[in-house]
Amino acid sequence: MKKTDELAIATIRSLCIDVINKAKSGHPGMALGSAPILYTLFTRHLVANPEKPEWWNRDRFVLSAGHASALLYVMLHLSGYGIAMDDLKNFRQIDSLTPGHPEYRYTPGVDATSGPLGQGIAQAVGMAMAEQSLAAMYVDGHKVMNHYTYVLCGDGCLQEGLSQEAISLAGHQKLNKLILFYDANQVTLDGALDLSFSEEVKNRFTASEWNVLEVPDGQDVEAIDNAIKQAKKSKDKPTMIMVHTIIGYGSAKQGTSKVHGSPLGEEDGKHAKVEVYGFDHEDFYVPEEVRKIFQDTFIKRGQKAYQEYEKNFAEYSKKHFVESERMKNLVDLSLDKYLPNVYPDFVSGSATSTRVASGKALNDYMLNLPNLVGGSADVAGSVMTKLDGGVDFTPAHREGHNVNWGIREFAMACAQNGMLLHGGLRTYVGCFCVFADYMKPAIRMAALSHLPAIYLFSHDSIAVGEDGPTHQPIEQLAMLRSIPNMHVIRPCDERETYAAWHAALKATRTPTALILSRQNLPLLEGSGADGLDKGAYIISKEKKENQFDIIATGSEVSLAIEAQKMLLEKNIDVRVISMPSWELFEEQDAAYKESVFDLPWEKRISVEMLSTFGWDRYAKHHMGIDTFGASAPAKEVIKKFDFTAEHLTQIVEEILH
Repeated sequence: MKKTDELAIATIRSLCIDVINKAKSGHPGMALGSAPILYTLFTRHLVANPEKPEWWNRDRFVLSAGHASALLYVMLHLSGYGIAMDDLKNFRQIDSLTPGHPEYRYTPGVDATSGPLGQGIAQAVGMAMAEQSLAAMYVDGHKVMNHYTYVLCGDGCLQEGLSQEAISLAGHQKLNKLILFYDANQVTLDGALDLSFSEEVKNRFTASEWNVLEVPDGQDVEAIDNAIKQAKKSKDKPTMIMVHTIIGYGSAKQGTSKVHGSPLGEEDGKHAKVEVYGFDHEDFYVPEEVRKIFQDTFIKRGQKAYQEYEKNFAEYSKKHFVESERMKNLVDLSLDKYLPNVYPDFVSGSATSTRVASGKALNDYMLNLPNLVGGSADVAGSVMTKLDGGVDFTPAHREGHNVNWGIREFAMACAQNGMLLHGGLRTYVGCFCVFADYMKPAIRMAALSHLPAIYLFSHDSIAVGEDGPTHQPIEQLAMLRSIPNMHVIRPCDERETYAAWHAALKATRTPTALILSRQNLPLLEGSGADGLDKGAYIISKEKKENQFDIIATGSEVSLAIEAQKMLLEKNIDVRVISMPSWELFEEQDAAYKESVFDLPWEKRISVEMLSTFGWDRYAKHHMGIDTFGASAPAKEVIKKFDFTAEHLTQIVEEILH
């Protein structure tokens, strides 16, 4: 290794020690072990411009092992991003730009929020898919969309089941511009890796249709460099580079779990810096020669590439003006210039399941939205996620809009996050509502990252029927509603479903879950977009003087209206409120909320064939299901749980009398 490389890597490692020691918190182990990997990647290969961190055609880098964030922040500091030395000194402190794990849209240069192990790999798969999709979506798109996606993971990421879902998907899709570094340090938090892990990782990747390369010595910059060069030559496979490193390199405790997640401390830190790295300087010191290395490599290369790209894009715009304008308009995920209000002539008296209505809405919107891409976890025919006449996204047809995710719910949701992180595409994914549980960590990540992911969750209640309790959601809606920065919409009919799609596509920083019925629901008089956009509205007003509020969602709104008629025959005048989205309702002003709920909390009942958890915020009384369901035809299951207009009428009568 050259002396300059040795000095730069020593500087990086020393800064990592200082950053973590000052915070008295952090994970030095992987940061010290992986330093040569990121040094080689940043100085010799990664193409990005720190002056334009959101540049669309930059290479993407995801630190899947997000606990090694100190290393990423040090690299971004040296690479000219907006992270000052004071930011490094404020590592893991309140409101600093250097939080404990990397956060997208918070720290400049961070391409993905990461930390929950395995999710970074799957997000990188989505980024690589987006790069290929966009290059094929536009005429001569490869001339302005052509970059690599890199990801660094450790043993922990590969032990998570999610990683295999993502690895399998990437191999099947032949994502040749995806390069994964595996820091194989043979240690986890609890001890040596062989306590819990003994598989042949190389064989696993080979079996999943990946190229596999190996660097025996993680200190060998030239070997790492050559492996990256070789990986870039791949034409039909993603590449895994297995780099054998030493966790906590330089520490007296190197190679053990003791350096995984605890600061080295002053004494051990000094030992590593002086005795092992030969770096005898004060804390937080960066030699000018090292700054110059990054200036002459990463920064200069990125600036040059960006300037060339600007020139190429100007030429591209002359040849393909409409395409280039569309590209510029859609890069930031906003659909303002393309999103119409699509409302067909709804047939009065008709009945349609909201999953079917969702499929119709999706196809209608697709005619105006050229960048809409998505699919389901092998249930396209049940969740209605397939575009009519659409082409499947495959290695032979990157222009395809239908993605066959396979039975990989978690990877599907994480990859959707990656596609949105990349920019340029709007996406949706679908499965049965009960399996939202498989996706929850990725949904949470979308909300945390402010990504407008769209989830289509069908089979939304005990009306699933014969498949029984394993497939009948009960608590899933409460779970989804509990996630901050999340819109959950359960439409009551075809009109509300179209409006729900419009609301989801209009969002740019909030994910949306559409909760869809399997059974047909009648088109209701008074339903529509104006009310749905406000989250709750009076769908059926009282005749004279309101005595009670019935609040319902989805399939239960029609049931509530039926009960309203029965109650009126008993001289009980009630109001029916459709409440498709709590979150949208909470965004309204107090005056609007009071106009919907004109009676006190004690005179309201919620009606939903799901858990009553959370409904206390809106009503004292509840008609819901707080047990698991049952297996039988849907009508029999609904009858067993007494979800009938007659029962609702009886409950309201008893409350009032």
